[in-house]
Amino acid sequence: MPGYLDQYGAGEEQRNRIVVRMIVGTLIVLILGALSFYHFQNHHQESVVRTFLAALKRGDSDAAYRAWGCTAEKPCSAYSTKNLMEDWGPASKSPPDPVVLGLADSESCNSGVLLTVDVNSARVEKLWVDKNNDSIGFAPYPNCPYKNPWAVMLHRTIGRLRKPLLK
Repeated sequence: MPGYLDQYGAGEEQRNRIVVRMIVGTLIVLILGALSFYHFQNHHQESVVRTFLAALKRGDSDAAYRAWGCTAEKPCSAYSTKNLMEDWGPASKSPPDPVVLGLADSESCNSGVLLTVDVNSARVEKLWVDKNNDSIGFAPYPNCPYKNPWAVMLHRTIGRLRKPLLK
């Protein structure tokens, strides 16, 4: 004949297993969500620069100038198509190599994104894409100023995982 306390705690192991699985599942979802956010944070600005680089690879200077944020009807006052061709054209001092030309790194800074572009084997350019109007320009500084040291560490560690995905 079974006793009164023989079944005491019988369902507790199953309940503990369910709680542990819920906690582990929640942690996995949070980590994957944070990594996805970090990966796609600058996706739009990266695509703007990819459009510019694709136009350069095709040799279409008008499309490259439009991707820069300027048009023939409304040219940029500080950067004309002549300047664009002097910097990025085939007759420039250090012309872009279509094989090497591509994004190497992107880093979110305040109101814009700092993008590193490999132009050729000897030339690397830092570009700035404004988050408000998607205009491209040369970066005002080589690294993001006043950045949290933890954010710098995160970019230097996890950012290296993103590099193959930028190409």
